[in-house]
Amino acid sequence: MTFLSFLISGISLGSIYAIIALGYTMVYGIAKMLNFAHGDVIMVGAYICFYAMSSFGLPPVVGILLAVVACTVLGMVIERLAYKPLRMAPSLAVLITAIGVSYFLQNSAQLLWSTNPKVFPSVVGNDGLKLFGGELSISYVTITTILTCLVIMVVLVSFTNHTRMGKAMRACSEDKGAAELMGINVDTTISVTFAIGSALAAVAGVLLCSAYPMLVPTTGSMPGIKAFTAAVFGGIGSIPGALLGGLLLGIIEIFAKAYISTQMSDAVVFAVLIVVLLVKPTGLLGKTIREKV
Repeated sequence: MTFLSFLISGISLGSIYAIIALGYTMVYGIAKMLNFAHGDVIMVGAYICFYAMSSFGLPPVVGILLAVVACTVLGMVIERLAYKPLRMAPSLAVLITAIGVSYFLQNSAQLLWSTNPKVFPSVVGNDGLKLFGGELSISYVTITTILTCLVIMVVLVSFTNHTRMGKAMRACSEDKGAAELMGINVDTTISVTFAIGSALAAVAGVLLCSAYPMLVPTTGSMPGIKAFTAAVFGGIGSIPGALLGGLLLGIIEIFAKAYISTQMSDAVVFAVLIVVLLVKPTGLLGKTIREKV
């Protein structure tokens, strides 16, 4: 039962990484840029939900909705002010800007909400299910996290395959120039992509802090890096790849903590990533792109 308990914990953590990784993989797939401020949007969403519940006494559902709305607006503002002017700039300039936005959000959070850790209340309670005569316990947070990830994945795949905006996103991902010639507004499509990714970041932030209830201005930094790793692991630009990479990363991390060392777990995770990329540089589900000469 211990092995099964670790596996379920790994799937739960991996589900959080997968939701965060979706933001990375969608933005990269369409805008061909890495939004390293994405992890800090997670933190902003968690703080908004925290204060909505603790200071204003609002129900968790309302707190989550406020966090989603705020992060959606924040994502679009970041894209419009920081990234849109650099649409034709070298990738290095965009990368430096993303790092700058990340530090700006972290320091703004320190000024607004202080550096004192906040204990985040669980949005679904602290109880759980007892299985096999009480030998296996699964918390409601774990169940909610896994189900939320699956629902988001199904909805997102359906959205990209069957809606006008989703098809526009796929067209921009293939060739932005050709998509613009076909009448697609590339700027609007990229803004919507940032909005969706930021909304998912808010959900991931609430789930992350419900499972690991310590909230500080740097809460999103390491999960953001690991989620980016998950996106690369599964094949950045691929939505199913983000799910696969996130789940595998979460499982590897939990088992590394349980059977190797809590201090070495991150090293094990990144070592596995290096090995996978040496064997398959595009990630597990990534496509090899042939450049025409």
